Amino acid sequence: MSGSIGLGHVTRDLAIAQQLRKHNPEVELLWLAAHPATIPLKESGEKLLAEAEVYGDVNVSAEKAARGFGMNILKYGRKVTRQFSRNVKVLKQIIRKEYFDLVIGDETYELTVALAIKYISLQAPFVMIYDFLGMDSVTWNPYEKLQVSVSNRIWTWMDRRLFSGQKNLALFAGELEDVPDKRLGFFMPNRREHAKKYYKFTGHVLPFDPADYNDKTRMKEKLGYGKELLVLCSIGGTAVGKNLLELCGRAYPIIKQKVPDLCMVLVCGPRLSVDSVQVPDGVEVKGYVPALYEHFAASDLVIVQGGGTATLELTALRRPFLYFPLANHCEQQIHVAERLAGHKAGIKMVYSQTTPEILAEKVIANLGKNVDYLSIPMQGAQKAAQLILDLL
Repeated sequence: MSGSIGLGHVTRDLAIAQQLRKHNPEVELLWLAAHPATIPLKESGEKLLAEAEVYGDVNVSAEKAARGFGMNILKYGRKVTRQFSRNVKVLKQIIRKEYFDLVIGDETYELTVALAIKYISLQAPFVMIYDFLGMDSVTWNPYEKLQVSVSNRIWTWMDRRLFSGQKNLALFAGELEDVPDKRLGFFMPNRREHAKKYYKFTGHVLPFDPADYNDKTRMKEKLGYGKELLVLCSIGGTAVGKNLLELCGRAYPIIKQKVPDLCMVLVCGPRLSVDSVQVPDGVEVKGYVPALYEHFAASDLVIVQGGGTATLELTALRRPFLYFPLANHCEQQIHVAERLAGHKAGIKMVYSQTTPEILAEKVIANLGKNVDYLSIPMQGAQKAAQLILDLL
């Protein structure tokens, strides 16, 4: 079950699936996901359960919770309740009629809650994949602080309930150092200590070997780009981020004055209409792009939201990039940003403080620049597959 928002989770799920089959070709995988995760699953020839047609699309809730270039993850949590309820009912129906030797959920929090309170009973072992631990308050709103406290207490309770024994498995897609060394809240455990107790760490999960993408010129030729300096701007798998694309478009004429040999490409992804983005002449706008990391590899500079997957891919590819965490989004503002800082990767930007002139200046200063990011362990898919097969 490939859950959560956008395309990042299903990207790593497919990488793990590939390794599962490599180690055991007899493994049969059935998938449950919503749009847009179903797009790469179908492209890869994976078998979707029929119930995927009625599986709740949490991206809709995320987009409704967004305001401008921002999204409060707790506000999203309130709006997504209806989809979560529907998903639990769908899962219960599937489990009644199908037998599984193993159930894997990638940030399927609705299933974790349902299992913890025993609303759903699984005979098979359950694997949960995380990439961050715990919510954080990003405003001074006392109601938000209360929500954070309640959410984190439920989170730790679920982990203790489900992952204390040997039957189930919690995987963390990253390293122990990616978990903040601080408490989850008042009278709650230290996050890193909690993670060490309940999670297995896989290292980072990537769908490609960065060594295959060292030749930027070859990648440009393969993808049909010219010899110009390429700036790629991408917002990921949701419609949140249209403002960022249009900001990039407004910076284009300013950059072009100083860098005449420039090509700028905006990638809207699967949920934002190409026609809805207002950009000046000369800027190319694309919709959904399969294997976007190949276009990252061809770029001289990339501008992205602060999503965990895109920024990780750019770190592994060693490409200069600017990233804009969504305002009020605790995962992007805190967890992803701290992870990137630990790898000395990327340049963090603040959308509300960035004018086209400021963005143009940053692009020009970093275009084609050699980077010195710290290396990251990239055998996560292989390690996750082995841990899953050991449990199976």
